[in-house]
Amino acid sequence: MSKRSPDPGLDTLVELNGQTFFLDEGGSYWVKFEVRRCQISPERPHGLRYSLTLHGPNGERLVGYDNAHAAPRSKPRRRLQAHDHKHRLRTVKPYEYSDAASLLGDFWKDVDAVLKEKGVLK
Repeated sequence: MSKRSPDPGLDTLVELNGQTFFLDEGGSYWVKFEVRRCQISPERPHGLRYSLTLHGPNGERLVGYDNAHAAPRSKPRRRLQAHDHKHRLRTVKPYEYSDAASLLGDFWKDVDAVLKEKGVLK
């Protein structure tokens, strides 16, 4: 019997690694998934290195969820900064990672909102 992951959506998220999905007929907007398991560390306590991005017509990143670097903070703190964060247009905010399914849901929610703002979705 195989051992179940404590995060049942993690396997699904990892399977998206390398996938690109075009979101409009002209191929101007697309999402890209880069997801890999990694060693559990204070910076990546969920054992995952990820980058989920929405790109626009010129290749610019419009939405991004990742943990490639420490998230910016408004006030310095002594404890380790969280690495999970989200980019939305020109803003960057810390992201509270809870599980893979929530990450995907939050990402797609922001993708839909930006595509509506851009007039791609109604």
